[in-house]
Amino acid sequence: MGPWVAIAVAAWMALVSGVALALFGLDKRAARLGHSRVRERTLLFWALAGGWPGALIGQRLFRHKTIDRAFRLGLTLAIAGNVLTIGVIAWLVVTSSARAG
Repeated sequence: MGPWVAIAVAAWMALVSGVALALFGLDKRAARLGHSRVRERTLLFWALAGGWPGALIGQRLFRHKTIDRAFRLGLTLAIAGNVLTIGVIAWLVVTSSARAG
């Protein structure tokens, strides 16, 4: 694995973070207007898919989903899973570079 893995992961996270942020904004607006809401499972899916930075920003920016304990737990677990995954990927990149060099 080369450094391109880090670039690909960062690009993916930027893309899905934008989606997560937009979904938080849309859901907050729908909540205010009484329209159909974005499912919590959808918001958590995008956070788990790597969009947790956008989800956290959206949660703070729109003051949305900050009280719901179950949602906060789900978001925390999504973040922890992502951090663990990124750590494993980084470890694999470093160890494969050390073996190659």
